[in-house]
Amino acid sequence: MAFALRSGAEVLELGRSSRLDGWRWLPLLRLLRSGTVDVVHAHKFGSNLWLSLFAPLANVPVLLAHEHSWAYEGNSWRSVADRELVARAATRLIAVSPADRERMIDVERIAPDKVVYVPNGIPDTPPGDAAAGRARLGVSAEALVVGTVCRLRPEKGLDVAIRAVAPLVADRPELVFAVVGDGPERERLERLAAELGVRAVFLGQRPNDEVPDLVAAMDVTVCSSHREGMPLAVLEWMAAGKAIVATRVGGIPAILSDGEEALLVPPDDPGAASAALARLLDDPAERQRLGAAARLRQQREFRFDRTVATLERLYESLYAAARP
Repeated sequence: MAFALRSGAEVLELGRSSRLDGWRWLPLLRLLRSGTVDVVHAHKFGSNLWLSLFAPLANVPVLLAHEHSWAYEGNSWRSVADRELVARAATRLIAVSPADRERMIDVERIAPDKVVYVPNGIPDTPPGDAAAGRARLGVSAEALVVGTVCRLRPEKGLDVAIRAVAPLVADRPELVFAVVGDGPERERLERLAAELGVRAVFLGQRPNDEVPDLVAAMDVTVCSSHREGMPLAVLEWMAAGKAIVATRVGGIPAILSDGEEALLVPPDDPGAASAALARLLDDPAERQRLGAAARLRQQREFRFDRTVATLERLYESLYAAARP
């Protein structure tokens, strides 16, 4: 919201604190009925569902439903809601990866011409200070650091990452596993790291201005997720020129090619992740090569201004078709 205010945008705060306080949507509904709104762009399932319910009452030419991570396996009612409510109401559904788009079409049976792929992008940020990051971690300049930045939830598979790091400690006693982020899995993960003898530093949620320094302090970054859309954290690691080990899930293969910009491994496979981490920890030149290639690709394909331009063209084309 602060960014929107700095940009001069008008912000309407609804003050919702529960799924049940639907009456707080009334100011937005009045705005949508006023005829002064050209495009509504909702994000993620909850807002997309409300969009579909408001659509018959709204006076808006273009309605967009943006899904950031398709995750409806085993959740049939959400698939039905997406197909029968959201897809019928929305002018287009936006997917953040080719894999997400394919699932919406193949699994949810949404018409292909209704779903468009718009890749995520991140703004340019100054490079982090590795020395400052290592000071916050409490590790020396010589220590090897494997790290990640994520919400500590089951789908992130951090138990797999910890099990992958554990066999590497015997030959690398200075190895540290750094975790930036917090969540319901933290206590369980801390216990697992202690049981396996992994020197893990759990930093919790950190201010945004600290994260680049912490990422700069990492020798190898790891994404061990069971599922992903197009993770912004991985794009940030690419921008920082970091060597990356990531699971071959969701939209990750669309942003990283195995052996070219990163090492990709199967999900839920600690052995494969451990081998990839060992390869990079023992080969600084390979870390440098992959990191440089990852940064080049991020700058070429996944910049914030590129995403904004793509959305602008989509808004304009859909509005022109709705209001010739």
